[in-house]
Amino acid sequence: MDRREFLKTSAVAGLAISVPAGLTAASGNEYGAMPQHYPGIGILGYGCMRWPMTKDSEGNEIIDQEAVNALVDKALANGVNYFDTSPVYLRGDSERATAEALNRYPRDKWLLATKLSNFSNATYENSVKMYRRSLEIFKTDHIDYYLLHSVGSADDFKKRFGDTGILDFLMKEREAGRIRNLGFSIHSQPQGFDSMMELHEKYNWDFVQIQMNYLDWTHAGGRNTNAKYLYEELAARDIPVVIMEPLRGGSLGTLPKPQAERLKAIEPDRSIASWAFRFCGSFPKVMCVLSGMTYMEHLDDNLATYCDFKPLNDEEFALLEEIAENRMQFPLVGCTGCQYCMPCPYGINIPGVFRFYDNNILEGTYVTGPEQKHYARIRRKYLANYDKAVESIRQADHCISCGKCVKSCPQRIRIPAELGRIDKYIEQIRQDTL
Repeated sequence: MDRREFLKTSAVAGLAISVPAGLTAASGNEYGAMPQHYPGIGILGYGCMRWPMTKDSEGNEIIDQEAVNALVDKALANGVNYFDTSPVYLRGDSERATAEALNRYPRDKWLLATKLSNFSNATYENSVKMYRRSLEIFKTDHIDYYLLHSVGSADDFKKRFGDTGILDFLMKEREAGRIRNLGFSIHSQPQGFDSMMELHEKYNWDFVQIQMNYLDWTHAGGRNTNAKYLYEELAARDIPVVIMEPLRGGSLGTLPKPQAERLKAIEPDRSIASWAFRFCGSFPKVMCVLSGMTYMEHLDDNLATYCDFKPLNDEEFALLEEIAENRMQFPLVGCTGCQYCMPCPYGINIPGVFRFYDNNILEGTYVTGPEQKHYARIRRKYLANYDKAVESIRQADHCISCGKCVKSCPQRIRIPAELGRIDKYIEQIRQDTL
Protein backbone atom coordinates (compact mmCIF):
# COMPACT_ATOMS: atom_id res chain seq x y z
CA MET A 1 0.00 0.00 0.00
CA ASP A 2 1.15 3.57 -0.69
CA ARG A 3 1.46 4.87 2.88
CA ARG A 4 1.76 8.51 1.82
CA GLU A 5 -1.40 8.24 -0.30
CA PHE A 6 -3.23 6.54 2.59
CA LEU A 7 -2.30 9.29 5.01
CA LYS A 8 -3.15 12.01 2.51
CA THR A 9 -6.65 10.57 2.05
CA SER A 10 -7.00 10.06 5.78
CA ALA A 11 -5.95 13.59 6.66
CA VAL A 12 -8.46 15.11 4.26
CA ALA A 13 -11.18 12.93 5.71
CA GLY A 14 -10.27 13.80 9.26
CA LEU A 15 -10.41 17.54 8.66
CA ALA A 16 -13.74 17.41 6.86
CA ILE A 17 -15.90 15.89 9.58
CA SER A 18 -17.62 18.04 12.16
CA VAL A 19 -20.77 18.32 14.20
CA PRO A 20 -23.04 20.66 12.23
CA ALA A 21 -23.63 24.12 13.61
CA GLY A 22 -26.89 24.33 15.50
CA LEU A 23 -27.16 20.60 16.20
CA THR A 24 -28.40 20.05 19.70
CA ALA A 25 -28.75 16.95 21.82
CA ALA A 26 -32.09 15.20 21.60
CA SER A 27 -34.34 15.22 24.65
CA GLY A 28 -32.96 12.85 27.24
CA ASN A 29 -29.63 12.58 25.41
CA GLU A 30 -26.98 11.47 27.91
CA TYR A 31 -24.05 11.43 25.48
CA GLY A 32 -24.20 14.70 23.55
CA ALA A 33 -25.11 15.53 19.98
CA MET A 34 -24.93 12.92 17.24
CA PRO A 35 -22.72 14.17 14.38
CA GLN A 36 -24.12 14.38 10.86
CA HIS A 37 -22.30 14.43 7.54
CA TYR A 38 -25.60 14.87 5.74
CA PRO A 39 -28.34 17.05 7.26
CA GLY A 40 -30.95 15.12 9.17
CA ILE A 41 -29.11 11.76 9.23
CA GLY A 42 -27.20 10.65 12.31
CA ILE A 43 -23.84 9.19 11.35
CA LEU A 44 -24.53 6.06 13.42
CA GLY A 45 -27.18 3.91 11.75
CA TYR A 46 -28.97 0.86 13.12
CA GLY A 47 -28.54 -2.43 11.27
CA CYS A 48 -31.61 -4.55 12.02
CA MET A 49 -30.29 -7.97 11.01
CA ARG A 50 -29.36 -9.06 14.54
CA TRP A 51 -32.21 -8.09 16.86
CA PRO A 52 -32.07 -9.83 20.28
CA MET A 53 -33.86 -13.17 20.45
CA THR A 54 -35.81 -15.00 23.14
CA LYS A 55 -37.95 -18.14 23.44
CA ASP A 56 -41.73 -18.31 23.34
CA SER A 57 -43.85 -20.51 25.62
CA GLU A 58 -43.25 -23.50 23.34
CA GLY A 59 -39.48 -23.03 23.23
CA ASN A 60 -39.35 -21.53 19.76
CA GLU A 61 -36.80 -18.80 19.07
CA ILE A 62 -38.46 -15.44 18.39
CA ILE A 63 -37.42 -11.79 18.32
CA ASP A 64 -37.48 -10.20 21.77
CA GLN A 65 -39.80 -7.31 20.93
CA GLU A 66 -39.54 -5.72 24.36
CA ALA A 67 -35.76 -5.57 24.03
CA VAL A 68 -36.04 -4.23 20.46
CA ASN A 69 -38.36 -1.45 21.65
CA ALA A 70 -35.93 -0.48 24.41
CA LEU A 71 -33.02 -0.36 21.96
CA VAL A 72 -34.99 1.75 19.48
CA ASP A 73 -36.10 4.10 22.27
CA LYS A 74 -32.53 4.76 23.34
CA ALA A 75 -31.24 5.03 19.78
CA LEU A 76 -33.84 7.62 18.76
CA ALA A 77 -33.33 9.58 21.97
CA ASN A 78 -29.63 9.88 21.13
CA GLY A 79 -29.76 10.88 17.47
CA VAL A 80 -29.76 7.49 15.73
CA ASN A 81 -32.55 7.76 13.17
CA TYR A 82 -31.50 5.58 10.18
CA PHE A 83 -32.78 1.98 10.44
CA ASP A 84 -31.67 -0.60 7.87
CA THR A 85 -33.63 -3.84 7.46
CA SER A 86 -34.71 -6.33 4.79
CA PRO A 87 -37.59 -8.69 4.03
CA VAL A 88 -35.21 -11.65 4.47
CA TYR A 89 -33.49 -10.73 7.74
CA LEU A 90 -34.21 -12.91 10.78
CA ARG A 91 -36.15 -15.48 8.81
CA GLY A 92 -38.32 -12.73 7.35
CA ASP A 93 -39.36 -11.18 10.69
CA SER A 94 -36.97 -8.22 10.98
CA GLU A 95 -39.20 -5.77 9.12
CA ARG A 96 -42.16 -6.62 11.33
CA ALA A 97 -40.22 -6.20 14.59
CA THR A 98 -38.53 -3.01 13.38
CA ALA A 99 -41.83 -1.53 12.25
CA GLU A 100 -43.50 -2.36 15.57
CA ALA A 101 -40.78 -0.48 17.44
CA LEU A 102 -40.59 2.51 15.09
CA ASN A 103 -44.31 3.03 14.57
CA ARG A 104 -44.64 4.07 18.19
CA TYR A 105 -43.03 7.32 17.03
CA PRO A 106 -44.12 9.94 14.47
CA ARG A 107 -43.04 9.03 10.92
CA ASP A 108 -40.80 12.08 10.59
CA LYS A 109 -38.65 10.93 13.54
CA TRP A 110 -37.10 7.96 11.73
CA LEU A 111 -35.66 7.04 8.34
CA LEU A 112 -36.50 3.67 6.83
CA ALA A 113 -33.96 1.79 4.73
CA THR A 114 -35.12 -1.55 3.39
CA LYS A 115 -34.34 -3.71 0.39
CA LEU A 116 -35.54 -5.54 -2.67
CA SER A 117 -34.19 -8.92 -1.57
CA ASN A 118 -35.46 -10.89 -4.56
CA PHE A 119 -32.78 -13.57 -4.49
CA SER A 120 -35.03 -16.62 -4.75
CA ASN A 121 -37.69 -15.14 -7.04
CA ALA A 122 -36.72 -12.16 -9.20
CA THR A 123 -39.88 -11.98 -11.28
CA TYR A 124 -41.46 -8.58 -11.77
CA GLU A 125 -44.61 -9.67 -9.95
CA ASN A 126 -42.79 -11.01 -6.90
CA SER A 127 -40.49 -7.97 -6.71
CA VAL A 128 -43.41 -5.54 -6.79
CA LYS A 129 -45.18 -7.62 -4.16
CA MET A 130 -42.09 -7.53 -1.91
CA TYR A 131 -41.77 -3.77 -2.27
CA ARG A 132 -45.43 -3.14 -1.50
CA ARG A 133 -45.32 -5.54 1.42
CA SER A 134 -42.58 -3.41 3.01
CA LEU A 135 -44.75 -0.30 2.71
CA GLU A 136 -47.63 -2.23 4.26
CA ILE A 137 -45.59 -3.57 7.18
CA PHE A 138 -44.28 -0.13 8.09
CA LYS A 139 -47.71 1.49 7.56
CA THR A 140 -46.05 4.20 5.53
CA ASP A 141 -46.57 5.88 2.18
CA HIS A 142 -42.86 6.11 1.41
CA ILE A 143 -39.50 4.41 1.92
CA ASP A 144 -36.67 6.84 2.63
CA TYR A 145 -33.83 4.64 1.31
CA TYR A 146 -34.59 1.66 -0.94
CA LEU A 147 -31.80 -0.70 -1.96
CA LEU A 148 -31.27 -3.30 -4.64
CA HIS A 149 -29.99 -5.92 -2.20
CA SER A 150 -26.44 -7.26 -2.53
CA VAL A 151 -25.63 -6.85 -6.22
CA GLY A 152 -22.88 -9.31 -7.07
CA SER A 153 -22.04 -8.68 -10.72
CA ALA A 154 -23.30 -7.16 -13.95
CA ASP A 155 -25.02 -10.46 -14.75
CA ASP A 156 -26.63 -10.57 -11.32
CA PHE A 157 -27.94 -7.01 -11.75
CA LYS A 158 -29.27 -7.80 -15.21
CA LYS A 159 -31.00 -11.01 -14.11
CA ARG A 160 -32.62 -9.64 -10.94
CA PHE A 161 -33.30 -6.02 -11.84
CA GLY A 162 -32.46 -4.99 -15.41
CA ASP A 163 -34.20 -7.60 -17.57
CA THR A 164 -37.27 -7.96 -15.34
CA GLY A 165 -38.45 -4.38 -15.72
CA ILE A 166 -38.55 -3.88 -11.97
CA LEU A 167 -36.01 -1.07 -12.05
CA ASP A 168 -38.21 0.94 -14.40
CA PHE A 169 -41.02 0.47 -11.86
CA LEU A 170 -38.79 1.63 -8.99
CA MET A 171 -37.71 4.68 -10.96
CA LYS A 172 -41.36 5.66 -11.37
CA GLU A 173 -41.90 5.09 -7.63
CA ARG A 174 -39.01 7.44 -6.96
CA GLU A 175 -40.49 10.04 -9.29
CA ALA A 176 -43.78 9.75 -7.39
CA GLY A 177 -42.02 10.26 -4.05
CA ARG A 178 -42.85 6.84 -2.64
CA ILE A 179 -39.14 6.05 -2.82
CA ARG A 180 -37.19 9.05 -1.58
CA ASN A 181 -33.72 7.65 -2.39
CA LEU A 182 -32.80 4.68 -4.60
CA GLY A 183 -29.50 2.85 -4.32
CA PHE A 184 -27.92 -0.56 -3.90
CA SER A 185 -25.72 -2.63 -1.62
CA ILE A 186 -22.87 -4.53 -3.19
CA HIS A 187 -20.41 -7.38 -2.62
CA SER A 188 -18.44 -7.86 -5.81
CA GLN A 189 -15.16 -7.79 -7.65
CA PRO A 190 -14.15 -4.39 -9.15
CA GLN A 191 -15.73 -5.11 -12.53
CA GLY A 192 -19.14 -5.64 -10.91
CA PHE A 193 -18.91 -2.34 -9.06
CA ASP A 194 -17.63 -0.55 -12.15
CA SER A 195 -20.60 -1.79 -14.15
CA MET A 196 -22.93 -0.25 -11.55
CA MET A 197 -21.05 3.03 -11.75
CA GLU A 198 -21.49 3.02 -15.52
CA LEU A 199 -25.23 2.95 -14.89
CA HIS A 200 -25.13 6.01 -12.63
CA GLU A 201 -25.81 8.41 -15.48
CA LYS A 202 -28.93 6.42 -16.38
CA TYR A 203 -30.30 5.70 -12.92
CA ASN A 204 -28.72 8.46 -10.78
CA TRP A 205 -27.99 6.37 -7.71
CA ASP A 206 -28.83 8.39 -4.61
CA PHE A 207 -26.57 6.37 -2.29
CA VAL A 208 -24.57 3.13 -2.23
CA GLN A 209 -23.95 0.71 0.63
CA ILE A 210 -20.48 -0.87 0.77
CA GLN A 211 -18.40 -3.00 3.12
CA MET A 212 -15.80 -0.70 4.61
CA ASN A 213 -13.45 -0.97 7.59
CA TYR A 214 -9.75 -0.45 8.19
CA LEU A 215 -8.96 -4.04 7.19
CA ASP A 216 -10.98 -3.99 3.96
CA TRP A 217 -9.62 -0.54 3.09
CA THR A 218 -6.80 -2.15 1.11
CA HIS A 219 -7.04 -5.82 2.16
CA ALA A 220 -10.51 -6.92 1.05
CA GLY A 221 -10.80 -10.63 0.45
CA GLY A 222 -13.13 -13.08 -1.26
CA ARG A 223 -15.70 -11.45 -3.48
CA ASN A 224 -15.20 -7.95 -2.04
CA THR A 225 -13.27 -5.03 -3.54
CA ASN A 226 -10.92 -2.81 -1.56
CA ALA A 227 -13.02 -0.21 0.23
CA LYS A 228 -10.55 2.53 -0.67
CA TYR A 229 -11.38 2.06 -4.34
CA LEU A 230 -15.12 1.91 -3.70
CA TYR A 231 -15.15 4.96 -1.46
CA GLU A 232 -13.04 7.10 -3.77
CA GLU A 233 -15.11 6.20 -6.84
CA LEU A 234 -18.32 7.10 -5.00
CA ALA A 235 -16.86 10.29 -3.55
CA ALA A 236 -15.71 11.39 -7.01
CA ARG A 237 -19.32 11.12 -8.18
CA ASP A 238 -20.66 12.80 -5.01
CA ILE A 239 -22.68 9.69 -4.10
CA PRO A 240 -23.30 9.33 -0.34
CA VAL A 241 -21.86 6.17 1.22
CA VAL A 242 -23.54 3.87 3.72
CA ILE A 243 -21.14 1.51 5.47
CA MET A 244 -21.86 -2.08 6.41
CA GLU A 245 -19.52 -4.40 8.32
CA PRO A 246 -17.50 -1.67 10.08
CA LEU A 247 -16.20 -4.40 12.42
CA ARG A 248 -15.78 -6.95 9.61
CA GLY A 249 -18.14 -9.45 11.11
CA GLY A 250 -17.08 -8.52 14.65
CA SER A 251 -13.44 -9.48 14.13
CA LEU A 252 -12.18 -5.92 14.66
CA GLY A 253 -13.81 -5.81 18.08
CA THR A 254 -11.05 -8.12 19.37
CA LEU A 255 -7.38 -7.71 18.56
CA PRO A 256 -4.22 -9.56 19.55
CA LYS A 257 -3.04 -8.43 22.97
CA PRO A 258 -0.01 -6.38 21.77
CA GLN A 259 -2.15 -4.47 19.25
CA ALA A 260 -4.95 -3.95 21.73
CA GLU A 261 -2.46 -2.59 24.26
CA ARG A 262 -1.20 -0.03 21.75
CA LEU A 263 -4.74 1.26 21.18
CA LYS A 264 -5.52 1.26 24.89
CA ALA A 265 -2.37 3.28 25.57
CA ILE A 266 -3.83 6.07 23.39
CA GLU A 267 -7.50 5.77 24.44
CA PRO A 268 -7.60 3.80 27.71
CA ASP A 269 -11.30 4.41 28.30
CA ARG A 270 -12.43 3.47 24.79
CA SER A 271 -13.23 0.00 23.48
CA ILE A 272 -11.21 -1.70 20.76
CA ALA A 273 -14.32 -1.61 18.57
CA SER A 274 -14.52 2.18 18.86
CA TRP A 275 -11.39 2.49 16.73
CA ALA A 276 -13.10 0.77 13.80
CA PHE A 277 -16.10 3.07 14.13
CA ARG A 278 -13.88 6.15 14.36
CA PHE A 279 -12.15 5.02 11.17
CA CYS A 280 -15.44 4.86 9.28
CA GLY A 281 -16.70 8.14 10.70
CA SER A 282 -13.59 10.02 9.63
CA PHE A 283 -14.57 10.07 5.94
CA PRO A 284 -16.81 12.99 4.89
CA LYS A 285 -18.84 11.19 2.20
CA VAL A 286 -20.00 8.59 4.70
CA MET A 287 -23.70 9.21 5.26
CA CYS A 288 -24.00 6.68 8.05
CA VAL A 289 -22.23 3.69 9.56
CA LEU A 290 -24.47 0.70 10.20
CA SER A 291 -24.03 -1.35 13.34
CA GLY A 292 -26.07 -4.41 14.26
CA MET A 293 -26.35 -3.51 17.94
CA THR A 294 -27.95 -6.62 19.43
CA TYR A 295 -27.47 -5.61 23.05
CA MET A 296 -27.67 -2.37 24.98
CA GLU A 297 -23.93 -2.41 25.72
CA HIS A 298 -23.23 -2.34 21.96
CA LEU A 299 -25.49 0.69 21.55
CA ASP A 300 -24.00 2.42 24.59
CA ASP A 301 -20.45 1.92 23.31
CA ASN A 302 -21.24 3.24 19.84
CA LEU A 303 -23.14 6.25 21.21
CA ALA A 304 -20.15 7.08 23.39
CA THR A 305 -17.90 6.86 20.33
CA TYR A 306 -19.95 9.04 18.00
CA CYS A 307 -21.58 11.54 20.35
CA ASP A 308 -18.12 12.45 21.61
CA PHE A 309 -16.55 11.98 18.20
CA LYS A 310 -12.85 12.46 17.57
CA PRO A 311 -11.72 11.92 13.97
CA LEU A 312 -8.56 9.89 13.55
CA ASN A 313 -5.37 11.87 13.12
CA ASP A 314 -2.52 10.92 10.77
CA GLU A 315 -0.67 8.88 13.38
CA GLU A 316 -3.80 6.93 14.32
CA PHE A 317 -4.60 6.16 10.69
CA ALA A 318 -1.04 4.88 10.28
CA LEU A 319 -1.39 2.70 13.38
CA LEU A 320 -4.58 1.11 12.06
CA GLU A 321 -2.85 0.54 8.74
CA GLU A 322 -0.04 -1.26 10.58
CA ILE A 323 -2.56 -3.39 12.50
CA ALA A 324 -4.35 -4.27 9.25
CA GLU A 325 -1.07 -5.33 7.64
CA ASN A 326 -0.32 -7.53 10.64
CA ARG A 327 -3.79 -9.08 10.58
CA MET A 328 -3.32 -10.03 6.94
CA GLN A 329 0.08 -11.57 7.64
CA PHE A 330 -1.18 -13.55 10.65
CA PRO A 331 -4.96 -13.96 10.20
CA LEU A 332 -7.01 -15.72 12.85
CA VAL A 333 -8.75 -18.95 11.86
CA GLY A 334 -11.87 -18.15 13.90
CA CYS A 335 -12.59 -21.74 14.97
CA THR A 336 -15.20 -21.95 17.78
CA GLY A 337 -14.17 -25.44 18.86
CA CYS A 338 -17.61 -26.92 18.15
CA GLN A 339 -16.01 -30.28 17.17
CA TYR A 340 -18.38 -30.79 14.20
CA CYS A 341 -15.35 -31.48 12.01
CA MET A 342 -14.30 -34.40 14.22
CA PRO A 343 -13.25 -37.12 14.13
CA CYS A 344 -10.73 -36.55 11.37
CA PRO A 345 -10.16 -39.80 9.40
CA TYR A 346 -6.41 -39.14 9.62
CA GLY A 347 -6.40 -38.43 13.34
CA ILE A 348 -5.68 -34.70 13.16
CA ASN A 349 -6.80 -32.70 16.19
CA ILE A 350 -8.30 -29.95 14.04
CA PRO A 351 -9.79 -27.81 16.85
CA GLY A 352 -6.61 -28.26 18.92
CA VAL A 353 -4.35 -27.02 16.12
CA PHE A 354 -6.59 -24.02 15.45
CA ARG A 355 -6.96 -23.21 19.15
CA PHE A 356 -3.20 -23.24 19.68
CA TYR A 357 -2.56 -21.00 16.67
CA ASP A 358 -5.34 -18.48 17.40
CA ASN A 359 -4.57 -18.23 21.13
CA ASN A 360 -0.94 -17.42 20.43
CA ILE A 361 -1.95 -14.73 17.94
CA LEU A 362 -4.37 -13.18 20.44
CA GLU A 363 -1.86 -13.33 23.29
CA GLY A 364 0.98 -11.99 21.14
CA THR A 365 3.17 -15.04 21.80
CA TYR A 366 3.53 -16.03 18.15
CA VAL A 367 6.79 -15.95 16.17
CA THR A 368 7.29 -13.16 13.65
CA GLY A 369 10.94 -13.59 12.61
CA PRO A 370 14.60 -13.06 13.55
CA GLU A 371 14.06 -9.31 14.04
CA GLN A 372 11.71 -10.11 16.95
CA LYS A 373 13.02 -9.28 20.43
CA HIS A 374 14.07 -12.49 22.22
CA TYR A 375 13.38 -14.35 18.98
CA ALA A 376 15.37 -17.50 19.80
CA ARG A 377 13.65 -17.97 23.15
CA ILE A 378 10.15 -17.26 21.72
CA ARG A 379 10.81 -19.68 18.84
CA ARG A 380 11.87 -22.53 21.16
CA LYS A 381 8.93 -21.94 23.49
CA TYR A 382 6.41 -21.83 20.64
CA LEU A 383 7.54 -25.15 19.18
CA ALA A 384 7.68 -26.83 22.59
CA ASN A 385 4.19 -25.60 23.47
CA TYR A 386 2.83 -26.77 20.11
CA ASP A 387 4.11 -30.30 20.77
CA LYS A 388 2.61 -30.13 24.26
CA ALA A 389 -0.79 -28.84 23.07
CA VAL A 390 -1.13 -31.22 20.10
CA GLU A 391 0.67 -34.55 20.01
CA SER A 392 2.88 -34.93 16.96
CA ILE A 393 0.81 -37.61 15.23
CA ARG A 394 -2.25 -35.32 15.36
CA GLN A 395 -0.61 -32.11 14.08
CA ALA A 396 -1.41 -30.13 10.93
CA ASP A 397 1.27 -31.76 8.79
CA HIS A 398 -0.78 -34.99 8.58
CA CYS A 399 -3.62 -33.35 6.61
CA ILE A 400 -4.01 -34.76 3.07
CA SER A 401 -6.82 -32.32 2.13
CA CYS A 402 -9.47 -35.02 1.80
CA GLY A 403 -12.10 -32.34 2.49
CA LYS A 404 -14.35 -34.49 4.69
CA CYS A 405 -14.29 -31.84 7.42
CA VAL A 406 -15.28 -28.88 5.23
CA LYS A 407 -18.97 -29.59 4.82
CA SER A 408 -19.34 -30.11 8.59
CA CYS A 409 -18.00 -26.69 9.61
CA PRO A 410 -20.78 -24.21 10.55
CA GLN A 411 -18.24 -21.36 10.32
CA ARG A 412 -17.43 -22.35 6.71
CA ILE A 413 -13.74 -22.43 7.49
CA ARG A 414 -11.63 -23.81 4.65
CA ILE A 415 -10.13 -26.32 7.05
CA PRO A 416 -7.57 -28.08 4.79
CA ALA A 417 -6.29 -24.72 3.51
CA GLU A 418 -6.00 -23.34 7.05
CA LEU A 419 -4.22 -26.46 8.28
CA GLY A 420 -1.84 -26.16 5.33
CA ARG A 421 -1.17 -22.51 6.11
CA ILE A 422 -0.45 -23.27 9.77
CA ASP A 423 1.74 -26.25 8.91
CA LYS A 424 3.79 -24.12 6.51
CA TYR A 425 4.19 -21.44 9.19
CA ILE A 426 5.30 -23.95 11.84
CA GLU A 427 7.68 -25.65 9.42
CA GLN A 428 9.26 -22.26 8.70
CA ILE A 429 9.73 -21.78 12.43
CA ARG A 430 11.30 -25.23 12.75
CA GLN A 431 13.63 -24.61 9.81
CA ASP A 432 14.35 -21.05 11.05
CA THR A 433 13.41 -19.61 7.65
CA LEU A 434 10.77 -17.02 8.60
